[in-house]
Amino acid sequence: MRRALTLSLLAAPLLAAALAAGGQAQQLGSDIPKTFKPVDGAFDFERRSVDIPMRDGVKLHAVIVQRKGLTDAPIVLQRTPYGAESATQRESSSHGAMTVRASDAMLLDAGYIRVYEDVRGKYGSEGDYVNERPLIGPLNGTKVDHSTDAYDTIDWLVKNLKNSNGRVGIIGTSYDGMMAAMALVKPHPALKASVPMNPVINTWMNDDDFHGGAFRLIGFDYYYGQDAAKGNAGDLWRDAYDDYDVFLRAGSASDFVRSHGLQQLPWINRMLAHPAYDAFWQAQALEDILPKQPQTVPTLWVASQWDQEDIYGAIAAYRAVSKVDPNHVNHLVLGPWAHGGANGDGSTLGAIRFDSDTGLWFRREVLLPFLDAHLKGDGAGDTLAPVTAFQTGSNRWQTLPTWPLACDATCTAPMTKLYFAGNGALDWNASTANGRDSYVSDPAKPIPYRLRPIRPTYATGSTWRQWLVDDQRPFSDRTDVLVWQTPALTRPVAISGAAVVDLLASTTGSDGDFVAKLIDVYPAEYTDKPEMGGYQLPVAMDILRGRYREGFATAKPIAPNQALRYRIVLPHANHVFLPGHRIMVQVQSSWFPLYDRNPQTFVPSIMNARPGDYRKATITVDYGGAHGSAIELPVVAAK
Repeated sequence: MRRALTLSLLAAPLLAAALAAGGQAQQLGSDIPKTFKPVDGAFDFERRSVDIPMRDGVKLHAVIVQRKGLTDAPIVLQRTPYGAESATQRESSSHGAMTVRASDAMLLDAGYIRVYEDVRGKYGSEGDYVNERPLIGPLNGTKVDHSTDAYDTIDWLVKNLKNSNGRVGIIGTSYDGMMAAMALVKPHPALKASVPMNPVINTWMNDDDFHGGAFRLIGFDYYYGQDAAKGNAGDLWRDAYDDYDVFLRAGSASDFVRSHGLQQLPWINRMLAHPAYDAFWQAQALEDILPKQPQTVPTLWVASQWDQEDIYGAIAAYRAVSKVDPNHVNHLVLGPWAHGGANGDGSTLGAIRFDSDTGLWFRREVLLPFLDAHLKGDGAGDTLAPVTAFQTGSNRWQTLPTWPLACDATCTAPMTKLYFAGNGALDWNASTANGRDSYVSDPAKPIPYRLRPIRPTYATGSTWRQWLVDDQRPFSDRTDVLVWQTPALTRPVAISGAAVVDLLASTTGSDGDFVAKLIDVYPAEYTDKPEMGGYQLPVAMDILRGRYREGFATAKPIAPNQALRYRIVLPHANHVFLPGHRIMVQVQSSWFPLYDRNPQTFVPSIMNARPGDYRKATITVDYGGAHGSAIELPVVAAK
């Protein structure tokens, strides 16, 4: 106390003297310089931001990253709505490989120039943002789209990056994968390779927004974060911890939209206005558009067997373009991953392990050799098989001549059937005894799609990434889920393609959903990993909205109490059911809140259903005889 007082007394005359000498108090300037230039002599990379002009005068913001001293180098472009600047600032380091994710670090180390560009209207780019902007045509009357923007960007890069070799590849995952696919429409001559990974190809036909006609409620999180701000709008707010409660209390999809003000977002309004697969969606279907283009750009389509977001796109696009590809420039990879899993550690997914880092193997043994062959050479070194697929169950990579290896739902030859039978049995032979199993589906108590509490998609603690491999035992015991299974297998059963659950079923309602799950049941005691004993591993699962049983373009009511056929085509899988395991099929009528509840009363649009429309219904599945309910499996030889 005494010392502080003494210092104060001493400071007063000094301050007075300073004021007397200078005549006024010292003026303070800003501590922030107009520019700050890092001392980057120790950096092993160069990074710069540029604005690239498009044909309509709009400038798109891009970030260029490369090793110092690089010459005669190929370019790998990524076009993104998620922020080019942040993609190259993952760590603050003098080492370029630390500033980008692992897959990009591999490309930097291999001598590639990496370019990240904000799509028009997002982050640093000028222009208007249109979510999933359609290509020029009936839905886009302007003179620009993602194809022209890719063309103009590539043109600028090869003319202005003097240390490049003039060869460009484009790569991306999810939305960025869609950008890599759209660049194939009237491609720039310098585009020599494309890698669409888990791309959005048809957002109605089993990619992000609809599956089998059922609407994905959880997409509202994405569209709010993406469309409510030029950057990232953040997380959509909640009024409960468990999303099951949030969406059940809200009511219909439209009710949720109004309760959160989401009607301000044009894309959400467009989705609500087009619940069926009408001309709006059909005009944007890239699996129909791309085969009309000459197949000149070597393309590596990358799919994930357990992709929780875009499980449809890569395989659908590959199958479509490979039919008009005489020079075989298209390749397919199917890995044991979740969405984007090829970019990270692919050793495990949830409780499932694969005996190796499958993501690293793919990047080293497939991705880099493919890019090197076409971007550092003339393509002569491309020895990649048409299809490279990881076989789950046996945990090994396979090279295949085509996909699917077996016949599937689009073939004229029959697949191998497992017939539903009494006492919950699945049998290789059709039973001569007819039977029926029933359950009551209550929209007031829908079946959760993963264990509760269900956290929002991107929330801390969310299991969104792994839910497609979650143990299904918590659901198989419910009274509103039907279960059939084989005895323990005495020989391996391998499938390669898309299985189909062929239901002969009736409902007391005039509408309804059918969810089908193909499951690998582990032995009750499992030596390799005891905690996996009895695990019910989903191999493939999906949903069909009953109103679309005759076609997705037009909704039709279901005739109550009439046995009708419902064919649920499951996602593609490359899997072997091992001896000692069982093959199981589960059937149910809700999957909430991944998909909106079907009121089970026919209404013009389920998205606008009112509280009184939601009613219980009894669903009955018929079996027995050659035309009874069954699952059709794309069986191949187990090697």
